[in-house]
Amino acid sequence: MSNPFQDQLIKTGLVSKKQIHSAKKAKNQKSKQQRSSNEVSVDETKLKIQQAATEKSKLDKELNQKKELQAQQKANSAAINQLITSNKLNRAENCEIVYNFEHNKKVKRIYVNEEMKQLIIEGKLGIARIDGIYELVPRVIAEKIQQRNEKRIVLFDADDQVVDENDPYAEFKIPDDLTW
Repeated sequence: MSNPFQDQLIKTGLVSKKQIHSAKKAKNQKSKQQRSSNEVSVDETKLKIQQAATEKSKLDKELNQKKELQAQQKANSAAINQLITSNKLNRAENCEIVYNFEHNKKVKRIYVNEEMKQLIIEGKLGIARIDGIYELVPRVIAEKIQQRNEKRIVLFDADDQVVDENDPYAEFKIPDDLTW
């Protein structure tokens, strides 16, 4: 199988048989190199595909963990809401005393009666927040809520008053019935 174009070039004397042979040899070497480089490029693409797959699986795992955490927090919040609504103390119209307390570094207020106020001061009642509203719950329930989410509960202990040694007003105790 000779190439008619090559035969014409030899007849005219523009090229010799040696030149044609060396050109064929160079062409064959070039095609071999391309085939071997093709295998290397295939390996590189396989590596890139594997790396992309591992990165995607990592991102998917992180996303799943975030979703599970959000679902757990939502379930926890629903459980707290159910605890508060089922165990809250009813505050009727006779609750005319304003009780001020601190929650999340802000002063909040709740209306209670004298008996409820005394129970709060003694630490037998806690104040729980549900949908932006504060409700009174027994201490046992307040502690359960505090275990799940301490930002949703305010507990008062009768003996949690820490006295500073250098406080010049340490001997003057603040009365419990002080209103702001």
